[in-house]
Amino acid sequence: MVTRLPEAGLERARRLGRAIAVERRAVRCWRPSRGIMEDERSFSDICGGRLALQRRYYSPSCREFCLSCPRLSLRSLTAVTCTVWLAAYGLFTLCENSMILSAAIFITLLGLLGYLHFVKIDQETLLIIDSLGIQMTSSYASGKESTTFIEMGKVKDIVINEAIYMQKVIYYLCILLKDPVEPHRISQVVPVFQSAKPRLDCLIEVYRSCQEILAHQKATSTSP
Repeated sequence: MVTRLPEAGLERARRLGRAIAVERRAVRCWRPSRGIMEDERSFSDICGGRLALQRRYYSPSCREFCLSCPRLSLRSLTAVTCTVWLAAYGLFTLCENSMILSAAIFITLLGLLGYLHFVKIDQETLLIIDSLGIQMTSSYASGKESTTFIEMGKVKDIVINEAIYMQKVIYYLCILLKDPVEPHRISQVVPVFQSAKPRLDCLIEVYRSCQEILAHQKATSTSP
């Protein structure tokens, strides 16, 4: 779901884009003298599937985490397609209506396009900049992207929470938002990496880096 930003939010988004460009230019200058600032590690999701976590360290105040999900399995796609078409052929044999086969082909293609455009997420990205905020981007298999931006002033903390999923306990990373009326209270919990559902070891890697950014932001905001 894409967040619609007001005029002030659009201006902050433009500032975010300019800051990202500056940070990335700084990385290209920084990498030869200070070593590699980008790495990739393999983790697993809660179902045992393979995930790839790519971490980019633009500066002490800006970091990006890209979590790549498994691609669409050709075997699963073939199995679903064959099941639908065999069922359609069985109905055609009983009813002898050629419209059933045409409808099966149409439903299969429409379902595949809908799945790629609205359901299947190939990559989830978390970008955090201490002076601006947090941007979460979901890249779908069709090429569509959904972006949500949260101002840093609204962020109370980033924590690892637990929930019940499919009769088992899982862990997930979430952003706690401040209540605008009572800042010491929490108004909303925003989950991160909802599609990938990484395991705890992957979440800890992201959590530690996020806490370093938050600590840096608090230190700079309280310093005279």
